[in-house]
Amino acid sequence: MNLDLLKARAEIVRGIRRFFDERDFLEVETSVRIAAPAPECHIDCPPVSTGGFLRASPELQMKKLLAAGLERIYQIGPCFRDGEKGSRHSPEFTMIEWYRRNATYLDIKADLEALMATLNPNPRHPAHPNTRVLKVRDAYLQYAGWDPWTDWDQDRFDFDMATIVEPKLKELGGGIFLMDYPIQASSLARISSAPNTSSFAERWEFYWDGMELANCFTELCDEEEQRRRFAQAKKERQELGESDYPLDEEFFRCLPQIGRAAGVALGVDRLVMVLTGARQISAVRALD
Repeated sequence: MNLDLLKARAEIVRGIRRFFDERDFLEVETSVRIAAPAPECHIDCPPVSTGGFLRASPELQMKKLLAAGLERIYQIGPCFRDGEKGSRHSPEFTMIEWYRRNATYLDIKADLEALMATLNPNPRHPAHPNTRVLKVRDAYLQYAGWDPWTDWDQDRFDFDMATIVEPKLKELGGGIFLMDYPIQASSLARISSAPNTSSFAERWEFYWDGMELANCFTELCDEEEQRRRFAQAKKERQELGESDYPLDEEFFRCLPQIGRAAGVALGVDRLVMVLTGARQISAVRALD
């Protein structure tokens, strides 16, 4: 156990809280055990013997708070995923998620850049002007040699992301926002209404030296469309032999009350790895 890394982690978490508190975000706490996780391919929530599941994300619960009238909220807390263990993965990990009403994924992008600059004012840090933007379509055309917009294939998309695109991001180095995803790869994101462009989901993921740190959406707040996308996700999980989850009806009912919003999930453990240079996620967690 590296005590210096644990002390650095504590200081980073204090800095995160200070950043959001100074910007009038309200810190909230929602249930760790939930009845109905969002159905997403390849994300499995551990079941609880007494009923429900350990959350992979507090997203649905935080959106209910937006619908209740809160404008800016954040939460730092434990999340869980079955079957994830490695140098960058842990079955239990810490996430910060924050959400803003009347915002888009571009507003959250600006939040993240400002947060990173506050935590580590180093000119080589991803929050500074050398941070780059790479469109998902451009990345696949240039590096994988095909267009997911005209020839969608979920398995091929996921495989090429892991074996071609992400290794290329590591080779490019530094901070990269991978932006504007296929609609089929973004079950919780709003579809862009930008003129003269092919439809895309308003979603970005932020990478540092090829390691994913954050995943952001302009939130889909259309109940009918969200039901359709969750139904498709449940079908895909069934085809893959993954467990089924019940639907959160309260979440669906609250969506029209949100209006417009955006939010992001940022892995705290991985952020600490980037800021301290740690190579193993276990090195920055006291309980591993």
